[in-house]
Amino acid sequence: MRTFANVQELKAAVGETFGPTEWREITQQRVDTFADATDDHQWIHVDVDRAKEGPFGTTIAHGFLTLSLLPSFLPELLTVENVAMMVNFGLNKVRFPKPVPVGSRLRATGELVDVKNSPAGHLATLKVSIELEGERRPVCTAESLLLFVSSE
Repeated sequence: MRTFANVQELKAAVGETFGPTEWREITQQRVDTFADATDDHQWIHVDVDRAKEGPFGTTIAHGFLTLSLLPSFLPELLTVENVAMMVNFGLNKVRFPKPVPVGSRLRATGELVDVKNSPAGHLATLKVSIELEGERRPVCTAESLLLFVSSE
């Protein structure tokens, strides 16, 4: 994890890569809980027996479940001190190029692409890549927009 004393230090780090984070295990319970929370009970996610005969040979995590782990990864990638708060402002260019089998582990890296002044504070763009243990191709890529609100 990289800690910045303030937004000015963060701006100076544009172009740098942070991480990787610790691994997160994708369990069937996590997938089932996400399915219940989102009402997305497609069989490739929740029907273990049917999924064994399906295209992936097992159940797979929802793409949006993978994306929803992003807030848990962020504090392991970077933190900025002397701000009132950091708010998830949005996302750009989200892609799910590879499925995530249940039982696998994920971690993330992030590249700081930009930090701009905004009326509410400073808007940072962090290009995040979520990788599957043992694979070269990421399972999710996204530009995470992080709003750092001034403490003054």
